[in-house]
Amino acid sequence: MAQWQTPEELEQLLTELVSWQSRSWTEGERIFPHHLMNKLTNVPYFRENSRNLTFFKTPDGREGVNALYLSEKSRRTIVLLSHFDTVNTEDYGHLENLAFHPQRLTEILHDYKEELPGEARKDLESGEYLFGRGVMDMKMGLALHMSIIARASEEKWPVNILLVTVPDEEVDSAGMREAVPAIRDTQQRYDLDITLFLNSEPTFQELGDEHFYMYSGSIGKIMPAALLYGKETHVGNPMSGLTANYMATFLTQKMEWNPEFRETEMGESTPLPISLRQKDLMDAGYSTQTPYRAQVLFNVFLFKRSAKDIFELFRKTAEEAAEACNSSYGEVCRREDVQPLGNVQVMEYRELLHYAERKLGKDIIRIYIKEVMEKEEEDDREVAVRIVDKLILHCQELGPVIILLFATPYYPAVNSSEDPVVMGAVDVIQQKAKEAFDLTVTQVHYFNGISDLSYVNYNGETEGWKAFERNSPVWGERYTIPFEDMEKLKAPVMNLGPYGKDAHKRTERLHKKNAFQEMPVLLETLIDYISERD
Repeated sequence: MAQWQTPEELEQLLTELVSWQSRSWTEGERIFPHHLMNKLTNVPYFRENSRNLTFFKTPDGREGVNALYLSEKSRRTIVLLSHFDTVNTEDYGHLENLAFHPQRLTEILHDYKEELPGEARKDLESGEYLFGRGVMDMKMGLALHMSIIARASEEKWPVNILLVTVPDEEVDSAGMREAVPAIRDTQQRYDLDITLFLNSEPTFQELGDEHFYMYSGSIGKIMPAALLYGKETHVGNPMSGLTANYMATFLTQKMEWNPEFRETEMGESTPLPISLRQKDLMDAGYSTQTPYRAQVLFNVFLFKRSAKDIFELFRKTAEEAAEACNSSYGEVCRREDVQPLGNVQVMEYRELLHYAERKLGKDIIRIYIKEVMEKEEEDDREVAVRIVDKLILHCQELGPVIILLFATPYYPAVNSSEDPVVMGAVDVIQQKAKEAFDLTVTQVHYFNGISDLSYVNYNGETEGWKAFERNSPVWGERYTIPFEDMEKLKAPVMNLGPYGKDAHKRTERLHKKNAFQEMPVLLETLIDYISERD
């Protein structure tokens, strides 16, 4: 019998995977794929076909794993996608040392029930849940994929299975962005016909929602940002300047919860945009110089819109904010009987870049940008803003101005709800779940937790993503997206994963029956359907 097939074996495998703590950007994340490779080597098929186990690397040296079972009977291929990094564990407080030991944590939590929210306490007392960091998001999905590929290789299923698991999904998805060319290379090398990309991220619900979902797409996410440049002055002479903080308030009010950014498709709507960051760029410490440079960063979700669509709408919104700022500032100047310092203008990053290159020369600008790029201690979002800041400080005559840009990461939306393969698969899964477990499976068209499915089956127009490239200051150096390879990975997507609650919270927990008994049956049913289709 293949490994990891019984509920007990699956739970043991899960607890082992979780114990290999792999928080994003830690040494554990770097070591995890080597533990996993050793584990997969114990599968008889991979002992005999070690060449089918490979690593791929991100630019910073982190690694993902590809494991390929090749059928002798078919070119048809199912790609199983997962990630192994987790978010941090500080939220566990005095129980943090148990966060990666789910069985022990679940046992100990009974002594601290009064610390848990009501629903979590109820689930703990039911005995139906396993608590711990990564049990739900998403080590269980990886465990299920390992179970599938072990069984497929043992029983010689008539379909190829490519297991792909990546680091860094929780931050920038560098792992998946590097996995895309690796998948493409494997596809070409073995002449694979990819029929489905299957992720097993967990079911995501709102508080109190007990429904079980499967997803036929994944929501997109993009982050428009801006650097606001005003005019410095001494606090004792406030009307001689214009603070960037003042300017920023108008843009934030225009962007936050703006319904123009909401999309509705197939009865589902994207969440409204929200501010992620608003702060000045003053050096640390106290100063009586007013803050004349500031940054703002927003989160926008997508269904059908492209980066080009969002940037055009962002510019329109920023121009409305500038107009409102100019009007309000003008009223203050009239009241105080002073001359305004000028009207706030709106520019795109690419416009600023071209202006600076004409003024100072391309070679000088490349040196300035390189200086900022090489500051590895700062993340890509901060570096993007610092590049814009560097340029505007050499082009101060443009102020007061709002410079628009894109921060990273960018997740294009993907959807396969109308694909015949997916439509049939949804029916088969719903029927099997009802018959075998009296379980109702509800289809959702867009997975709302953001996933690595965004980087396959890309259908956008070139001009759509070029808008992101042109206005992302870190593009090509610190951040890229393999759009051309994504376009070539043409296959429908689905997400079918275990039921759990409270991802990214200290009460993260997994429903044991669903994970260890129901999910193996449902995933096998799905794969059987895909492999047997004419």
